[in-house]
Amino acid sequence: MNPVIPGSDPLLNDLRSLIAQSRQQMASVINSEITRLYWAIGKRINEEILNQGRAEYGKQTVRRLSEQLIAEFGRGFSVANLTNAVELARLYPDTEIVQTLSEQFSWSHFVTFVTIKDELKRDFYMQMARLERWSVRTLQKKMDSMLYERTAISRLPEETIRQELAQLRDGNQLSPDLVFRDPYVLDFLGLENNYSELELEDAILSELQKFIIELGSDFAFMARQKRIVIDGEDHRIDLLFYHRRLRRLVAIDLKLGRFKAAYKGQMELYLGWLKQYEMLEGEASPIGLILCAEKTREHIELMQLDKGDIRVAEYLTHQLPTTVLEQKLHLAIEQARQRLDFPENEE
Repeated sequence: MNPVIPGSDPLLNDLRSLIAQSRQQMASVINSEITRLYWAIGKRINEEILNQGRAEYGKQTVRRLSEQLIAEFGRGFSVANLTNAVELARLYPDTEIVQTLSEQFSWSHFVTFVTIKDELKRDFYMQMARLERWSVRTLQKKMDSMLYERTAISRLPEETIRQELAQLRDGNQLSPDLVFRDPYVLDFLGLENNYSELELEDAILSELQKFIIELGSDFAFMARQKRIVIDGEDHRIDLLFYHRRLRRLVAIDLKLGRFKAAYKGQMELYLGWLKQYEMLEGEASPIGLILCAEKTREHIELMQLDKGDIRVAEYLTHQLPTTVLEQKLHLAIEQARQRLDFPENEE
């Protein structure tokens, strides 16, 4: 009689699948119920605090309730958790919205979301976390890397941001402004000073998974040094990707120094060839990303590269200190807002 190989029994495998599926469903139900419970608690505390109309009374109320609830039900009702519950109920007073959100995120996600004071920024992270199914850890990493500020959407007028986030929320429609970033942080490449374009490309290919994570989860790698022939002359696209939700080919050109005007013509040639010979029925026109060590903003503005199918972005091979990166990004956002002639939003 042959011994049974562990995992080879069809019945056992079926039972494993049933158990795993049931556990996943139970975990989802429990997470959803926990969020709705905290929301209901926060709503009730909010009502009490608003009736009294005193901020200090609210703090005292939360501390007192926390002590009593912990004594009866455990540490899940700490001051921090009750405060987060109050903030969640304040931000989302509609029970139907909370019901929907509770089916998409865990309570730990909400604890992170309520720390984001800017409404548009919070909505951006919520929609991207939902779309790409971020864990809490991934969400926190994205926030720490200032993803919103690095995404082109943050430089647009407030009404445009609202419209694009609404399209993402209601129809899972991504725009290029929600996809492309500036700068890209490539500190994982381990490059030292004085590297060549070939070494930069080699480093990206050796760390392709991390590079795609930085680009965004919907990017699929297609080719390196894609050979194209135009009028009998060979040309090569450094990196070629496909974005599933945009349904567009994405050509990436890697440059070591500052952006130069000639790079636009080169990329236009690549995109024209891809549109003519590689684009399939149902796809949108290819889009190009020129990654440079430094942007020349006046060149880019005069050539209106922020309005077409060619994007220019800087890349950082070393992680900047958080304060420096924050200053750099806020300056870029302020400059973009000045060009669009609308006031900067209050934080």
